[in-house]
Amino acid sequence: MKKPSLHDFRLYLVTDPLLNRGYSVLEQIELALIGGVRIVQIREKSMPVSDFIKLASEALHLTRAHNAFLIINDAAEIAMSAGADGLHLGQGDMPVREARNIVGDDAIIGISVKTMDEAICAEEDGADYLAVNGVFPTATKEDLGYCVGLEGVTRIRQSTRLPVIGIGGITLHNCRSVIEAGAHGIAVVTAITMSDNIPQTCRSFLDLMDI
Repeated sequence: MKKPSLHDFRLYLVTDPLLNRGYSVLEQIELALIGGVRIVQIREKSMPVSDFIKLASEALHLTRAHNAFLIINDAAEIAMSAGADGLHLGQGDMPVREARNIVGDDAIIGISVKTMDEAICAEEDGADYLAVNGVFPTATKEDLGYCVGLEGVTRIRQSTRLPVIGIGGITLHNCRSVIEAGAHGIAVVTAITMSDNIPQTCRSFLDLMDI
């Protein structure tokens, strides 16, 4: 299994089953891929396992058709069963080493971090990329706590050799600043899922970050 390039991390979609303009998760994925997204994370917190595996398997067909990557949030067994490209973990989820034993050495494993210590630990444990969580305030994560801000993005980028993406409240109006702060890319939820024209919104993000 190949790993994403830095260019692939430029625009990373996190799906949302509730915050959207009536698009299903599969529709969100397909439209974003048309717009240039190359990494998609499915985040489902309450879907039954069998339904989640089916959704992930169908999403994988879409990402494969676009030479893109499929990541599953916090569900190692789902990622393995569906054949997804990787897994994304939060600080309260299973350790990277334990997840690696389930999904295998070739799988992509990303970790959400907010501090340099968390970033260094994630790299030492074998993570493949870091998501700096809480760049700006966001309504999609009510338990987020403090925001690391653009300064946090810069500090974490300087502490690691891993690809770094920013997530949290990122829009067309502020995405460029996240790249200027040192991130290799951005992860976006509602600015894409709530768009009336997802492909065009994705293209606009990519154009704005072309610096």
